[in-house]
Amino acid sequence: MIAPGLGPYTAVAVVDMAHGAGYNERSHSRGRAGVFTGIVERMCRVLALQRGATWRLTVDLGPLAEGTRQGDSVALNGVCLTVAALDGSRASFDAIGETIGRTNLASLAQGQQVNIERSLRVGDRLGGHFVAGHVDAVGTIRSKEKLPTQTVLRVAVPPELTRFMAAKGSVAVDGVSLTLVDVARDAFAIALIPYTLRETTLGVKGPGDTVNVEVDILARYVARQLGGEELTESALREHGFC
Repeated sequence: MIAPGLGPYTAVAVVDMAHGAGYNERSHSRGRAGVFTGIVERMCRVLALQRGATWRLTVDLGPLAEGTRQGDSVALNGVCLTVAALDGSRASFDAIGETIGRTNLASLAQGQQVNIERSLRVGDRLGGHFVAGHVDAVGTIRSKEKLPTQTVLRVAVPPELTRFMAAKGSVAVDGVSLTLVDVARDAFAIALIPYTLRETTLGVKGPGDTVNVEVDILARYVARQLGGEELTESALREHGFC
């Protein structure tokens, strides 16, 4: 869900949650306001895709359909969408044209998988960090380096976005909550453990692929307090944030 700006078209997405792993039972309705943690519940395969003035992605919710209701918020590759209709295990999501144009949802194809997380309920454990589902930019993977215990992914983003990032801070990449290990002027690096590679779409993505990037909302507030000062660990300590 990209907040301001209404595009001329509406896209309808129906997502498949029948495939993948990492399912975590959440049986109660999540309501209309979407707040997420960046902990992907499962990967979902797109079974059919129709492009045009109205987009339609067809999938099967599988076990995640239980407890999901019309009006609930669901993050698809980190994009907050509202369940517009339910037909058995099939869920439909409406997305405005600007959402399709400003995220990597436009690059989806039949057979691809997407990361799915249903919105946080009061009382749920916060395993990652607060994620709004409002994508700030589409990043491009520059490199993917496999090391003995981890894989380092370097992602190129607009330079104006990195001012909200700092090493050891949080960032959401395709809806996955991750810790920043390095930040440059126009890129950042994240380290992926085997579990993340196996249970999310980041495991199959590589150089040249796009990802949805959302900076930590708390970092935006901190950056506002710091004014134009760079968001570094020393600056945070100086202003009493550490």
